[in-house]
Amino acid sequence: MTLMTILLMAMITFLTRYLFIHPKIPLRLNAKVVSFLSFSAPAVLTAIWVPIIFIREGTLALSLNNPYIIAATVAVLLAAKKVNIYFILITSGALFIALKML
Repeated sequence: MTLMTILLMAMITFLTRYLFIHPKIPLRLNAKVVSFLSFSAPAVLTAIWVPIIFIREGTLALSLNNPYIIAATVAVLLAAKKVNIYFILITSGALFIALKML
């Protein structure tokens, strides 16, 4: 059942994107819709990372004992300084692992 669900979701995702990519299908979006859709990726990513970082066991965890917040803060600060993405990933990941081990 799980495999069938994954395959169906993959097929739905592929087909919804294929409709806009295939040159023989005359489906085009106007500029306002394209502009509106440009906000969907940041919105979805925010909906994914906010609960991971700020919620522990169903409650809001805003303390310096939360390794997720510390590692995320370091990643944001490094990204704000326009540091190499690989350096950000390795540094914040290593910091997170070190904090979880302590």
